[in-house]
Amino acid sequence: MEDKKFSKADVEILGKRTLYSGFFSMEEYRFRHRLFAGGWSGEIRREVFERGHAVVVLPYDPVTDQVVLIEQLRFPACETSEHPWLYELVAGMFEPNEAPEDVALRELQEESGLEAKSLHFISSLLSSPGGCTERYYLYCALVDANQAQGIHGLVEEHEDIRVLVVPRQQAYEMTQNGAIDNASTVLGIQWLQLNYQQYTG
Repeated sequence: MEDKKFSKADVEILGKRTLYSGFFSMEEYRFRHRLFAGGWSGEIRREVFERGHAVVVLPYDPVTDQVVLIEQLRFPACETSEHPWLYELVAGMFEPNEAPEDVALRELQEESGLEAKSLHFISSLLSSPGGCTERYYLYCALVDANQAQGIHGLVEEHEDIRVLVVPRQQAYEMTQNGAIDNASTVLGIQWLQLNYQQYTG
């Protein structure tokens, strides 16, 4: 059986209109695409959430074997979480013409007050490709966890971010018992659990 590998060239956009435009936007697309069995699909309509792209940073201290987490209110989590103040990794969206590494270093300082000793690319991932265009870039920043303390965030963005330092093993256990339940943070900490020895050797 032939392995068909399609590309963007196998999707034909028939139309696009903006349904909402604010801090984020919602677009309606009409398109068709090639089929595995051959030929083309009929016209498909999809609403797509355009939220921009982001960078996620895992601050890790290999000397003390600790992870720096942040805690902040995530209002949409109120729908399903009794405690919508979530434990997360540092994260933020791109400014115009900003490289992923620059976003990582800027957000690390803004949200945790930390400077990276070194920055290591982990992966690039789609957050929810069934309805959202967002791609995020995941990095590990080696830091001095002893410098992690206090409340951070930009006042003009109404950010109220508390820094929390926990042992790596505890952070991993938090992903297992549900104390950490947002996807990018779970993924980052699970990656660290598999790879931390490359930084501690």
